[in-house]
Amino acid sequence: MVSMQKKTIIKLSRLAVPFTSRGRFNREKKTSFRNDFQRDRDRIVHSTAFRRLKHKTQVFVNTSGDHFRTRITHSLEVSQIARTLSKFFNLNEDLSETISLAHDLGHTPFGHAGEEALNSCMKNFGGFDHNIQTLRIITILENRYYNYKGLNLTFETLDGLIKHNGPINNLSKLNTILGRNFFKNKINFFNNTSLEAQIASISDDIAYNSHDLEDGLKSNLFKLNNLINIPVLNKIMIKHNKKFKKYSNDLITRQVIREIINAMVSDVIKTTQKNIKLNNIKSLADVYKFKKKIVCFSKKMQTFDFEIKSFLRQKMYFHKSVNTKTDYGRKIIQNLFELIKKNPRKYIDINKYENLRIERIICDYIAGMTDRYAINLYNKIK
Repeated sequence: MVSMQKKTIIKLSRLAVPFTSRGRFNREKKTSFRNDFQRDRDRIVHSTAFRRLKHKTQVFVNTSGDHFRTRITHSLEVSQIARTLSKFFNLNEDLSETISLAHDLGHTPFGHAGEEALNSCMKNFGGFDHNIQTLRIITILENRYYNYKGLNLTFETLDGLIKHNGPINNLSKLNTILGRNFFKNKINFFNNTSLEAQIASISDDIAYNSHDLEDGLKSNLFKLNNLINIPVLNKIMIKHNKKFKKYSNDLITRQVIREIINAMVSDVIKTTQKNIKLNNIKSLADVYKFKKKIVCFSKKMQTFDFEIKSFLRQKMYFHKSVNTKTDYGRKIIQNLFELIKKNPRKYIDINKYENLRIERIICDYIAGMTDRYAINLYNKIK
């Protein structure tokens, strides 16, 4: 099995993160049948936080229907797109998959409305950010080992999650929530991140653009013919116009969504190839030193990305039927925070926390809840 890994390593691009990590905060023995990043991926999949994503809002509150995306289905779809792109560029698929699966672990119940509510509750205590909460989960809150807290993931995985949206130029919120020098100089916050992490990030955009469109169509918030005015989409829609008499809207929707994903993935591949060639990116060191994203959309596709996000904000994210439920979720988060604060020991095992403000403990507790758990607890104690 070890020799099989060696053959795989030889095949990796010079731009790829090697299968052998530069380390973890706590040293561990290697295994003969999984590389370092496969171990990271498996730790994410087996974590409690990952299972909870099954019942956390993507756009529609989890109680709205069984067929809408949740955070867990979104994360799985992101990882599938990321593996496709990583495989094409001969990169470390396992690292891309790990970052993709873990990137939303820190999300609150009720999606971004829940995050805004929790950030408001914590405004005098360091605030809340779902990306930083992901880091708290994987380094502190998930306890599965005798000798240390967290999942003890590789430095490369941590780097990709920390810089999910690019280099971190302002460390103030990170330092406030996690503590100054929490990563002990093992992470360079200011340089670029790996191509594998950049792929996970753009796969996130591709997944939620296309699949939010599908869920919006499924929920009848807008119609297929509304898509014809969006650049890039209009060509796809014109091609399928003649199909309406012969096929169901559901089938046409699936075909359209598939073509949107293919168009965006193809664009990323062409643009990234161009960026690598034009900027003479020949090694992993070159990737880290480069000051801009290498994995990205073309200008034309960036326009499409902007247009589709604008369309979804107007027709879906700010739709009255969606906002009614997310506003209720926002109210639940705010009220739960105050109710639990009156008697935190009734709900939380305070003793397992060390030298932490009670507000941060309550924040961790609420952020980890699923939609339905938060609703049930609120109805029980209000």
